[in-house]
This record gives sequence, C-alpha cells and structure tokens, in this order.
Amino acid sequence: MTQELISLLASAMSFAITAALGKKVIPWLHKLKYGQTIKEIGPKWHEKKQGTPTMGGIMFIAGILISLIVCLPLYYYLRSGGSIASSYEDTKSYWVRLIAGVLMAVMFAAVGFLDDYIKVVKKQNDGLTPGQKMIFMTLISGAFLATLAISGDATVTTIPFFSSEVDVGFWFYPVSLIMIVGFVNAVNLTDGIDGLCSSVTFFVAIVFIVIAGMHSMFGMSIFAAAVAGGCLGFLVWNFFPAKVFMGDTGSLFLGGLFCALAYGVNMPILIPLVGIIYLCEAGSVMLQVAYFKATHGKRIFKMSPIHHHFEMSGWSEVKIVWVFSIVTLIAGVIAVALSIA
Repeated sequence: MTQELISLLASAMSFAITAALGKKVIPWLHKLKYGQTIKEIGPKWHEKKQGTPTMGGIMFIAGILISLIVCLPLYYYLRSGGSIASSYEDTKSYWVRLIAGVLMAVMFAAVGFLDDYIKVVKKQNDGLTPGQKMIFMTLISGAFLATLAISGDATVTTIPFFSSEVDVGFWFYPVSLIMIVGFVNAVNLTDGIDGLCSSVTFFVAIVFIVIAGMHSMFGMSIFAAAVAGGCLGFLVWNFFPAKVFMGDTGSLFLGGLFCALAYGVNMPILIPLVGIIYLCEAGSVMLQVAYFKATHGKRIFKMSPIHHHFEMSGWSEVKIVWVFSIVTLIAGVIAVALSIA
C-alpha cells in the first residue's frame, strides 16, 4: 500500500506544481512576447490563436521533475528499510532504465526549447531544420540505448504470448533507435490542437501506471504517475480554448517520457499499441506526402496530421480530443491485457 500512496503523492505534487505555475509562467511568457506564430498552411480558424504563449511545456517539466526528485528517493528509502519489497527492482539495469529515461526526456526537451527559442525569439518560424532535429534526436536516442547496453541485459525484452523474456540480439538497437526517434516526432505532431497531446499522454501514462504496478515495478509506476499529474495540471491551462501551448519544449519532452516508460517496464513492443494515436498522426503525414508526390498533387486527407483532417470535416477540437483519448484508453486496456499474458 505504501507504494500506491507514493504514486498518488507524485501525481498530486506534479499536478499542483504544474497548475500553480500557470499563474506565473503564462503572464511571464506574455510579457516576453513568446507567442505562437500560426503557420499559413494550417486551418484558417487557427489564426485567432496567433500570439498565444508557447513554451508552456516548462510548466509540466518542472512539475514532473520536482515530483520525481522528491518521491523516488522517498520510495527508495522505504524500500531499503524493508517497507517495500520487489526483487526485480534490485537489479542495476532497472534503475538505469528509469534514470536514463528521465535524462533522455530532458535532453529532448532541450532540443525542443532550442527550436522554440529560434521560432519565438529569433522570429524564424521554421525553427531548427528537419536535418538538425534528426541529428540531435538520433544522438540522444543513441546515448540512451548505449547506456542500456552498458548496464547489461539491454536486448532482453518482454514479448507477450512468446515467453516472459526474449533476447532479440543486435536488432534491438537499430529498431529501438528508429522507434524512439519516430515516436518522439509523432508525439510532437500530435500537439496540433488545444489539449490533444496532453490529454492523450495523460491516458498513456495511466496505462503505464497499471502495467508497472502489475509487474511490481513501483518506481516506474511513480514515474508514470508524475507524468499523468503533470499532463492533467497542464490541461488546466491548455484545454480548449488554450491559454498556453506546450511548444516543442513540452511535446518532445513528453515523447521522450513515453519511450522511457515503455523501455522502463521492459515492453517496448507495446509502443505502437499504447501510442496508437501518435502512430496515426505520424502515419497520416507520411501517407499524405507520399501520395501527394506519387499522384502529382492529389491528397488522401483534407489536411495532415490527421487531427486537422477531422477539423476540416467539421469536428470541434474538443470532440477530437475526447475521441482520440478514448481510442488511446481502449488501446491501453488491450496493452494491459497483453502485458499479463
């Protein structure tokens, strides 16, 4: 029961800090004129969002990190005192996965901050070039995987229905590199309408709270609880109509956290399922671009990423957020069921 209380504390603390920071950070961003520039290629009605403060992701980054700094040492102290027992958590690789995962997310946030800074301070609306982003993200992902390799047993992963653990060998590394970079980008693409990315990621975090708890990975459960609390605290200010956007600072951080949680519970194979919305968002962009080039100007979707297609079809932003969140929840329930097998 102790670990559940610490998870609740982590979630509540992350929520409270993130929500409270909005009262200070949003006026500060307004004062600095760190407003979002709406691209002309987006839906025309998004033009009214011009000037809404961005880089608000620093709010939940602070909330989540402070919560983890307080709650994880508390949990570890209680474990060492015998109040909590978990044999798996006694392995070095477990704690390396957790700490390296958090650091990876922070590094992705730094890339996002640099991108946002170029956009809103230097007034260069495109920010970092795709090539620059790809180099940074590949290096960060590679460093994370190298850390796992050094800690040992990196290539041993849990695959439902085959066996409890399978050593996938060398292919673990290139596949993981592609998956991490791809899904961090996909989370970034999901941040396109008010409340969408933070809502979807909230339910993703809930799924990992359950999976980690069922497998007695209580440190990971606390980690996921902090993420859930931070997303919920940000929604206080980001739900339609948004008073602040998370920017790439926040979305890349959440993308890093998503991957860190999946690798933390040693089930990266569940990433495409739990992140089904992220996958659809990125997939819609790739399909749109490929089809547009192949057909010399024709389109599959009215606009991509796919949330814009639904907007152009008459769906409200709130409806899109609810439907995408429900889809994430359904996929999460399936993932939980698979993780038991």
